[in-house]
Amino acid sequence: MSDDVPLRRAAPHGFLPIHTNAFDRVFISVVCFVAIHLFWMRFLEQDISLYVATVLSVIVGAIIIARG
Repeated sequence: MSDDVPLRRAAPHGFLPIHTNAFDRVFISVVCFVAIHLFWMRFLEQDISLYVATVLSVIVGAIIIARG
């Protein structure tokens, strides 16, 4: 017998508890974007501008896409 069997690489593990591909991570980022904005408009918009929520959502989305 030969030991030339290719080894399977372990999938990179992110912080999301499910196996995802790039599209899944983008979809989760968009859902988080909408959820953050809805939360912001309900509770914080009177005090802090919605632009802050947009910046926060983009940062969270980038983290989810890159490392999720």
